[in-house]
Amino acid sequence: MYRNAIEQLTEWKEKPGRLPLLMIGARQVGKTWLLKQFGAEKFQNLAYISFDKSTALINVLESTVAPKDLLPIISAETGTVMAPGETLIVFDEIQISPRALLSLKYFCEEAPEYHIIGAGSTLGVMLHEHASFPVGKVEFLDLYPMSFLEFLQAAGEEQLVRYMQDHEPDQVKPFHEKLLRMLKQYFYVGGMPAVVAAYFENNSDFFAARKMQENILKAYDRDFSKYAAPVFAGKLRQVWRSVPSQLAKENKKFRYADVKKGGRGREYDTAIEWLKDSSMIGVVCKTTVPLHPLKSYEDPDAFKVFLNDIGLLSAMADLEMSMVAEPNALFIEFKGALAEQFVFGELRLALNKTVYYWSKENSDMEIDFLTQNHKGEPIAIEVKSGINLRSKSLKYYNEKYRPEYSLRTSPANFKIDAENRIIDIPLYSAHKIRDILEKNEWSEMQTYCQPTF
Repeated sequence: MYRNAIEQLTEWKEKPGRLPLLMIGARQVGKTWLLKQFGAEKFQNLAYISFDKSTALINVLESTVAPKDLLPIISAETGTVMAPGETLIVFDEIQISPRALLSLKYFCEEAPEYHIIGAGSTLGVMLHEHASFPVGKVEFLDLYPMSFLEFLQAAGEEQLVRYMQDHEPDQVKPFHEKLLRMLKQYFYVGGMPAVVAAYFENNSDFFAARKMQENILKAYDRDFSKYAAPVFAGKLRQVWRSVPSQLAKENKKFRYADVKKGGRGREYDTAIEWLKDSSMIGVVCKTTVPLHPLKSYEDPDAFKVFLNDIGLLSAMADLEMSMVAEPNALFIEFKGALAEQFVFGELRLALNKTVYYWSKENSDMEIDFLTQNHKGEPIAIEVKSGINLRSKSLKYYNEKYRPEYSLRTSPANFKIDAENRIIDIPLYSAHKIRDILEKNEWSEMQTYCQPTF
């Protein structure tokens, strides 16, 4: 399967002044496969070590972290020639060995000619706990589940993906119904590479996909006990298992009382941070007013929690596979949670910046996501789960704050509401939001979204 992150890895390989790289991502997002594929495609040699299987190097690291001492050991253990520029060194599950993490500092200072990458499923937790880790000695790359475009490529739709990437949203209209059908499949299957592979290798078998999702969820549950003390592991499970019911509410603000009756922030805040650092959840905080910079108006006590993968959300909610065949069921069921989860995932990949949400105090009015365009102006992104696009929240927001324009994404086809300055983007084109945010003026935006011939 093709992963877009291979391009980021290639840029890192060729970059002057390159630092050791740390790849952060949840279990089963494809870190190991990607790094082995990258090594096979871009290097002559791959020295791959997984610290959950190798104890020899862990023992050596207890006495030295100097590259001159480690390189012969790595070569002997992997049977690989250590050649600068030609050999990729991979330390997988690096969170198991803090000394291996420390060694990256010395590769940076004493052996910068070597390409070395560390990766781990709970690496974010480790970095959070080791605040003294040298700043400026490593680079970071976050790996997430497969995007919808990557899912389409796995389905053999490479030409359609290229067309979507090369053409503006208005020009994709002829493929609207086909893309909605594929999007419903993605809502159910998600982007975990093993799940996607099971689905397509078994002739689009939803049962095979669900079985693999259940295996991943069991592995996540085992990780709670593996990496956390028993009492804390219980809190992790409680928070994790509450997310589908939290998202099923009309008001999706995270409520501790929905984790456990009488639950309080001081009881579960650390568990939320652990899950976030492990890339198992994403957190979107509220901004009290949509002013630049949004960060300055963040309310850390009001937030929404999303899962790392839409397919896992479908599995945890026990959504029936028969819903994929129905016209709008997956979009509107579950209080539109799948549509909002999908847009969160696409924005996380496309924007590479923090997103927020806004809600009116003592009201059910809410803007699902807020971000900033390249000029720093706050931009509202409304997510609609149906084709009825009327929205009192967006209407109120636009009348009160008078933004230059707003975005709305839904299963409906593309259109521009010039009078109200709203651009309607089909859900499957949510990745285009980044390109729209880079335009300077409303007229330029209209031309980009709806070019004339």
